[in-house]
Amino acid sequence: MDVLELWGGHECTINRVGDKYSDQSQLSGHGERIEDLDLFAGLGLSAIRYPILWEKVAADSPDVLDWQWTDQRMVRLRDLNIRVIGGLVHHGSGPGYTNLMDDGFAGGLASYAGKVAARYPWVEDWTPVNEPLTTARFSGLYGHWYPHHKSEESLWRALLNQIDGVRLSMQAIRRVNPNARLIQTEDLGRTFATASLREQAGFENLRRWMTWDLLCGQVTRAHPMWHRITRFGFGDRLQRMADEPVPPQIIGVNHYVTSERFLDHRVQRYPPHTRGGNGEVAYSDIEGVRVLDPAPPGLAGVLKEAWSRYRIPLAVTEVHNGCTRDEQMRWMAEAWDTAGRLRDEGVDVRAVTSWSLLGSKGWNTLLTAPGVYEPGAFDVSGGAPRATAMVPLLRGLAAGAPRHPALDGSGWWRRPIRLEYPSVARPAPLDEHRLAAASEGQSDRAPLLICGATGTLGRAFARTCEHRDIAYVLTSRQDLDLQNATSIGRALEAHQPWAVVNAAGWVRVDDAQSDPDGCFNANTHGARLLAQSCARRGIQTLNFSSDLVFDGQAGRPYIETDVPTPLGIYGQSKARAEAEILALEGSHLIVRTAAFFSPFDAYNFAVATVRALEAGTLFHAADDSHVSPTYVPDLVDSALDLLIDGAEGIWHLTNGETLSWAEFARKVARATGCNPSLVRGVPGDALGWQAPRPAFAGLASVKGGMLRPLDSAIDRFAAGLERHRLMAAA
Repeated sequence: MDVLELWGGHECTINRVGDKYSDQSQLSGHGERIEDLDLFAGLGLSAIRYPILWEKVAADSPDVLDWQWTDQRMVRLRDLNIRVIGGLVHHGSGPGYTNLMDDGFAGGLASYAGKVAARYPWVEDWTPVNEPLTTARFSGLYGHWYPHHKSEESLWRALLNQIDGVRLSMQAIRRVNPNARLIQTEDLGRTFATASLREQAGFENLRRWMTWDLLCGQVTRAHPMWHRITRFGFGDRLQRMADEPVPPQIIGVNHYVTSERFLDHRVQRYPPHTRGGNGEVAYSDIEGVRVLDPAPPGLAGVLKEAWSRYRIPLAVTEVHNGCTRDEQMRWMAEAWDTAGRLRDEGVDVRAVTSWSLLGSKGWNTLLTAPGVYEPGAFDVSGGAPRATAMVPLLRGLAAGAPRHPALDGSGWWRRPIRLEYPSVARPAPLDEHRLAAASEGQSDRAPLLICGATGTLGRAFARTCEHRDIAYVLTSRQDLDLQNATSIGRALEAHQPWAVVNAAGWVRVDDAQSDPDGCFNANTHGARLLAQSCARRGIQTLNFSSDLVFDGQAGRPYIETDVPTPLGIYGQSKARAEAEILALEGSHLIVRTAAFFSPFDAYNFAVATVRALEAGTLFHAADDSHVSPTYVPDLVDSALDLLIDGAEGIWHLTNGETLSWAEFARKVARATGCNPSLVRGVPGDALGWQAPRPAFAGLASVKGGMLRPLDSAIDRFAAGLERHRLMAAA
């Protein structure tokens, strides 16, 4: 075997829901940025899965083809010496003049494929249809995507039309280029089940192979699915496929952390959204990793199965995990390492694919409604692609380069936190029952050093590091005195951190007016000393600033490039700290944020609101001062991701909505079941504020997406309070 290759691809789905098409290349901005291809080339890719999509090129008529967009990009990819794996339909139903139930779908796609091959005869690798079975399920069985059918007959019709589309397309392509290779992708997992659902699990475990079985001509009368499919009148088509197979040269396995499923007839054990059935038996469909013990075999298991079944070379054609940065990187690194290990065992794995390079939008709703954006190797939430820590990881994979210290822990799918429901024993060999112990001793791992053991933010970072299995040291003033350069140096030398989070400092805004020296010593002098000491040692720092560096006169939310104009001592101390830290050498990240709230801290505005309203007392809040509230768990996760990415300079992180304190209190009241009419809006002066506050200090960002929406954050805050109560009562 040749060396293991790194492939890439951006999420390029064009799919249809009702009468509306959604184009992921447009949502990511790639449609307007040919320069992205140079960024991709910089990763060291050998090949790229790239769209030449039927819906885009021949949108209105099979005889009217617009090649302009594709021509520019294909020429550039060829100049960059990146091998193209051409994709013609990606989770789509074709242009508006056809669909997956149309008997003319396959012929129409083949006609288009021949034209594409004639235009780009140098392209040898092709995926005419991405994930035919997955698309057939979503379009023909579940009704999520166009044409929104919900029957088994439609499932098989949609699948066979796509498989015939692949077969006929490859015939057309090979008339132009006889050396053309088929790289056929499909999502591959495994279904587990309780004993009473073993027949359903058995069916799904047979069905998962159908894309490749059909192409390889294996669905004959001896195949266990033959009679089931022929009941719908498809016998002649199956026979033609068996007589004229078009086996792939490479089997592309798309596998995700949750690709394996567990079916349980005990639906009362799980939330309502998990419940479904097969028309005869009701059951819950659960992510296997969330309930099975030991965990499912995962990527290594399905690759071994595919190799044993077909003995055709394999590629991992999608590797993506929508989560925190360290977990994204761990999943990619694990896939690469797994492929290398299997190659050593004789499994012919040719490549691992970073997917999606530009992230994806809306997959949490299965593309049926606007959804959240998940970054990829590049984060495009700010408009232009920003390299995340995935970029140096990808560049260093083939060379075995050192990996970021944040990867030293285990992914959540390898730790006890993966289990969200009562565990179900999975029969497995003894070695699979040996649970990987969670990282307890951190002395052998470079830690993140967190200053501020007694503060809300410091404790929040410690909780998050524990959850994400990132080694950390949480220091108090006795361990690291920010007013003492010797103390700082001693702590840095003792712990050798890869980065330092300064979550300490003066937080009493009103008291700062009467003790400016104390406030400046803590927020400015101490922060500068810490940043200087870190800069001398090449250690990154993360510092926090405030919306109070602004005077509120802009009449709009402030962005990172706005010049600070603080009104009070606290804001002045933060503004000066920003300027002095950014003037230093080294790598320094400063996050401006505002109005913390969290269920883990008894002393914040949201908790005070709930406490008062539950007691039936009036709660007074300012209606003439507007802020951008920030949910601490979201803030810490995003700030830590930026730190891992090596981000520098000033960033604004809030939950994206500006409103008065009184409006914020009413939202909290509604989410927690309290009476919002008990919230009384009053002028800020009536609350005894000593320090001046800006009337409108909202924060916005031009660098990247804000945190999850405020309403979502408040709902999670309310749920967190309820969990604490239940735990206290237990």
